Amino acid sequence: MSNENGADLVVGLDCSTTSVKAIAFDRNGSVAASASSSIQLHSPQPNYYEQDPEDWWSAARGALKRMTGEIDPARIAALAVSNQRETFVALDRNGKPLRPAIVWLDERCKEEVEPFAQKAGKTRIHRITGKPADYAPVVYRLAWMKKHEPELFRKIEMVCDVQTFLVWKLTDSFKTSWASADPLGLFDMRKKNWSAVVLKALGLSENRLPETFAPGTILSKVSREAAESTGLSPDTSVVAGGGDGQAAGLGSNVLTPRRAYLNLGTAVVAGIYGTEYKTGKAFRTMNSCSGAGYYYECSLRAGTFAIDWLIKKILKVDPTKHPEIYRELENEARKIPAGSDGLFHLPYLCGVMNPYWDVNARGAFVGLSSSHTRGHIYRSILEGIAFEQRFAIREVEKAAGVSLKEFVAIGGGAANEIWLSIFADITGKSILVPENAEASALGAGITAAVGEGWYASFKTAARNMTGREREIRPDRRRRKIYAGLFESYRKLYPVLKDRIPTG
Repeated sequence: MSNENGADLVVGLDCSTTSVKAIAFDRNGSVAASASSSIQLHSPQPNYYEQDPEDWWSAARGALKRMTGEIDPARIAALAVSNQRETFVALDRNGKPLRPAIVWLDERCKEEVEPFAQKAGKTRIHRITGKPADYAPVVYRLAWMKKHEPELFRKIEMVCDVQTFLVWKLTDSFKTSWASADPLGLFDMRKKNWSAVVLKALGLSENRLPETFAPGTILSKVSREAAESTGLSPDTSVVAGGGDGQAAGLGSNVLTPRRAYLNLGTAVVAGIYGTEYKTGKAFRTMNSCSGAGYYYECSLRAGTFAIDWLIKKILKVDPTKHPEIYRELENEARKIPAGSDGLFHLPYLCGVMNPYWDVNARGAFVGLSSSHTRGHIYRSILEGIAFEQRFAIREVEKAAGVSLKEFVAIGGGAANEIWLSIFADITGKSILVPENAEASALGAGITAAVGEGWYASFKTAARNMTGREREIRPDRRRRKIYAGLFESYRKLYPVLKDRIPTG
């Protein structure tokens, strides 16, 4: 299908923590062209993570320029953004960043979480925003900024999530999607607008925030200046997309509660779709990129982050110089039996979100012996994250009243075959691996296709634009072994909570 100008492609522009990918899709979800550019992540001190927002635009511009060099830009009907969530930059009246962007991994606002949640009303802010008190939502980083950088806070003219910033660069307007606004922790999930209650507690006016729109809404056309620097045609529509997690859900065709996305990235994030707005400690509630419905999402901050921590900080291996380290560890882990010979890993290296919401929680290895090798430690990390996923998803199923059949595995970790097998064995759910691993970019592409009127509904678009999937089923013998070990795993945090010093 094409429009009257012959445009037959849409672009998903996926701005993640480490790179920007520009991928052109046809109406069947097949890739016509793609390019990517990396983004630097800075850590000025321990647990502080920042980026230069101009790097987002520079990377996006470069990726788009290379992508449009592969195809006729006139073929591109529309573009939509999927963005790293809970990352923001504050701009002054001249559109200049007041400080570097604070990235979702950043932990500097931990001490602001409880005081601000109490000020706004802990139960009320959870009910309004769908987010239990935790240092992930941007509202707590803004509270930190107000306390520690008051002069800069007073100069804020616009608070931009990553989508807002890129849409501004593309169209000269400050606009974003409901599914990019809600991770900020300032958005009223029922009313679909900025929350007056939360903004009052923060001391920030609504005119310092972008306009919000339903995913799939055409926001504007690409400006002539942006067209020149990206290679896009000025006729290209920019459509409201969403946060990368929700976009991945759409790009995985997760629009039924029988199916969940399992994003094995820096963090491990799983989301179950539901039509009703619900809140609970077992999950955080996110707007769906389908414009209707929600994701009941559980998140573990240390996903592939934990693997990289082991390789870089414990084994002291630089994976850029020795990329074979990943394959070596996987091969070693395959030779180790289920349960890692009695070694457990509690994967709370970066605290724990659902259901405990303990920002001071610590990770642990339990059961270490002199016979354990680096392969055991690596396998125990894979198993610990999978045990945590079983624990978390069971809590979501009970709280949300749903029953899950299968996970769709996406993200960089989905290439790790032994990990996928461990997930299937421990959770007891089938793991589906899609042909197209770029689910976030595809989800953005689907919103662009709906915005352009290619499909009458998101469900039809997702059904037509997502491809075939390979299934990994649980092994009956290993599932039985893991079922017994899980009962020991779920006791670890309650037992260790007050026994591990956090100072």
